[in-house]
Amino acid sequence: MSGLGTASGPVLVCGEVRTCLLPTRDAVDERAAVHLLRLRADERVRVSRHPNRHAVSPDVLTGVDCRLPTATGARSRAVGTVSARAALTEGRVLQSTAYFCAPACGPDRRQPWGYYLVRPGFLVPVGRLPGKSVTEGFLTADRPGELDLGSIAESLLARISRQHRILDHDAPLTTAGTSLRWTAAAAADGEGASLLLTKADHGLRLVELRLPRGTAPAAAAGLCEDLALHDWLLTTVADKLDGLRIGSDDRAVLKVLRPLVDHLLHLWMPRARVDRTLHAAWEDLEKNPGYSRQWHTLAQRIRDQLALHAIVSPNEVPTSR
Repeated sequence: MSGLGTASGPVLVCGEVRTCLLPTRDAVDERAAVHLLRLRADERVRVSRHPNRHAVSPDVLTGVDCRLPTATGARSRAVGTVSARAALTEGRVLQSTAYFCAPACGPDRRQPWGYYLVRPGFLVPVGRLPGKSVTEGFLTADRPGELDLGSIAESLLARISRQHRILDHDAPLTTAGTSLRWTAAAAADGEGASLLLTKADHGLRLVELRLPRGTAPAAAAGLCEDLALHDWLLTTVADKLDGLRIGSDDRAVLKVLRPLVDHLLHLWMPRARVDRTLHAAWEDLEKNPGYSRQWHTLAQRIRDQLALHAIVSPNEVPTSR
């Protein structure tokens, strides 16, 4: 697949990432992770062990023939396939991503399916693509009958979560899932990666990316998966600490803090698997609002409270329930 903004590549890439805690008591091992993510028999699950364990499913394609969301409500039809994949970090955090690439224009009439199947992951517009309107509409519009990548990503999560032989659906802590909806277009010549992040209601994040010309769409998706993972971690830990009676010796406090240490604090590794040419986009988040700075502050508060409790009540062993 050609890179973003090149002569034969897409002018726009859009996607949505869903992130949640894997619904099981303990983190699954590598063998179980591979079994969970084996979505196709003809391709293997990709596994990496450094700097942490990470497994990624093969891509699965969903054929669509529908309207694209537009800011103006104008009709823009596209036909092709949406690419989706799932990822599991340290056997603990599950993500699914659905995304597509779009060229600047396509045939004036709908073509036979064979025309689209040789372009996996592409949605080809019928006629010219209104790029700016689709970018704005994809991030903000929510009209029936238009493309819904969130549903495709959510169905992939549901497919994995139904594997009851591996998953016991007895998670060690209650968490909410998040959605990160993103668009990516080519940056101006000579400019690096940049992003604009907006937090909406109900756990929805909106990200508008400008990436160097030639960026692979899969690399753009990888950047957004990394961002979604760390945003979910930060949101989950901050929500658990919100309103908690920090500083008390109440066992209820320990029941909240202990699972965070056991299952989440070691997962913070931003940019570990992001293409180096896209690291500048993460730098925007480190400067403002300061993701890593906030994370390390929260993590230190948790560790300080556990250390203080161990001094005050050395013989008490808190449980994670």
